[in-house]
Amino acid sequence: MIAVTATQAARNFANILDQVERGETIVITRDGMPVGRLAPERRTSAERLKAALRDNPADEGFADDLEAAHADLRSAFTGEVRGWPAE
Repeated sequence: MIAVTATQAARNFANILDQVERGETIVITRDGMPVGRLAPERRTSAERLKAALRDNPADEGFADDLEAAHADLRSAFTGEVRGWPAE
Protein backbone atom coordinates (compact mmCIF):
# COMPACT_ATOMS: atom_id res chain seq x y z
CA MET A 1 0.00 0.00 0.00
CA ILE A 2 1.28 3.42 -0.94
CA ALA A 3 0.37 6.68 0.83
CA VAL A 4 0.38 10.00 -1.03
CA THR A 5 -0.75 13.47 -0.05
CA ALA A 6 -3.82 14.98 -1.66
CA THR A 7 -1.53 17.42 -3.49
CA GLN A 8 0.63 14.59 -4.84
CA ALA A 9 -2.49 12.71 -5.90
CA ALA A 10 -3.83 15.73 -7.75
CA ARG A 11 -0.53 16.38 -9.55
CA ASN A 12 0.11 12.73 -10.46
CA PHE A 13 -3.38 11.36 -10.91
CA ALA A 14 -2.69 9.51 -14.19
CA ASN A 15 0.37 7.79 -12.71
CA ILE A 16 -1.57 6.88 -9.57
CA LEU A 17 -4.35 5.36 -11.70
CA ASP A 18 -1.72 3.33 -13.54
CA GLN A 19 -0.51 1.95 -10.21
CA VAL A 20 -4.05 1.12 -9.11
CA GLU A 21 -4.66 -0.60 -12.43
CA ARG A 22 -1.61 -2.78 -11.74
CA GLY A 23 -3.17 -3.84 -8.42
CA GLU A 24 -1.74 -1.31 -5.96
CA THR A 25 -3.90 0.36 -3.30
CA ILE A 26 -3.19 4.05 -2.77
CA VAL A 27 -4.08 5.87 0.45
CA ILE A 28 -4.68 9.61 0.08
CA THR A 29 -3.68 11.70 3.10
CA ARG A 30 -4.33 15.26 4.18
CA ASP A 31 -2.25 16.77 6.98
CA GLY A 32 -0.79 13.31 7.61
CA MET A 33 -4.20 11.66 8.16
CA PRO A 34 -5.74 9.16 5.72
CA VAL A 35 -8.83 10.58 4.05
CA GLY A 36 -9.43 8.19 1.19
CA ARG A 37 -8.27 5.15 -0.65
CA LEU A 38 -7.99 4.19 -4.32
CA ALA A 39 -8.15 0.44 -4.76
CA PRO A 40 -8.32 -1.78 -7.83
CA GLU A 41 -11.74 -3.00 -8.88
CA ARG A 42 -12.37 -6.62 -8.10
CA ARG A 43 -12.40 -8.78 -11.15
CA THR A 44 -15.66 -10.51 -11.84
CA SER A 45 -15.90 -14.25 -11.48
CA ALA A 46 -16.31 -14.49 -15.27
CA GLU A 47 -13.00 -12.71 -15.74
CA ARG A 48 -11.33 -14.99 -13.18
CA LEU A 49 -12.76 -18.04 -14.94
CA LYS A 50 -11.51 -16.82 -18.31
CA ALA A 51 -8.06 -16.20 -16.84
CA ALA A 52 -8.01 -19.65 -15.19
CA LEU A 53 -9.00 -21.35 -18.44
CA ARG A 54 -6.43 -19.34 -20.37
CA ASP A 55 -3.64 -20.03 -17.85
CA ASN A 56 -4.45 -23.75 -17.40
CA PRO A 57 -4.96 -25.42 -20.77
CA ALA A 58 -7.16 -28.49 -20.94
CA ASP A 59 -5.66 -31.92 -20.35
CA GLU A 60 -5.61 -33.66 -23.74
CA GLY A 61 -6.50 -37.04 -22.22
CA PHE A 62 -9.27 -35.84 -19.90
CA ALA A 63 -12.13 -36.76 -22.26
CA ASP A 64 -10.70 -40.27 -22.68
CA ASP A 65 -10.31 -40.67 -18.91
CA LEU A 66 -13.88 -39.49 -18.37
CA GLU A 67 -15.24 -41.90 -20.97
CA ALA A 68 -13.30 -44.77 -19.35
CA ALA A 69 -14.79 -43.88 -15.96
CA HIS A 70 -18.28 -43.83 -17.48
CA ALA A 71 -17.67 -47.19 -19.12
CA ASP A 72 -16.56 -48.65 -15.76
CA LEU A 73 -19.71 -47.33 -14.09
CA ARG A 74 -21.96 -48.64 -16.88
CA SER A 75 -20.40 -52.10 -16.61
CA ALA A 76 -20.82 -52.09 -12.82
CA PHE A 77 -24.55 -51.44 -13.01
CA THR A 78 -27.11 -53.25 -15.08
CA GLY A 79 -30.63 -52.20 -15.92
CA GLU A 80 -31.77 -54.12 -12.85
CA VAL A 81 -33.72 -52.05 -10.35
CA ARG A 82 -33.03 -53.05 -6.76
CA GLY A 83 -35.03 -52.24 -3.67
CA TRP A 84 -33.66 -51.41 -0.28
CA PRO A 85 -32.05 -54.36 1.54
CA ALA A 86 -34.96 -54.64 4.01
CA GLU A 87 -37.53 -54.97 1.21
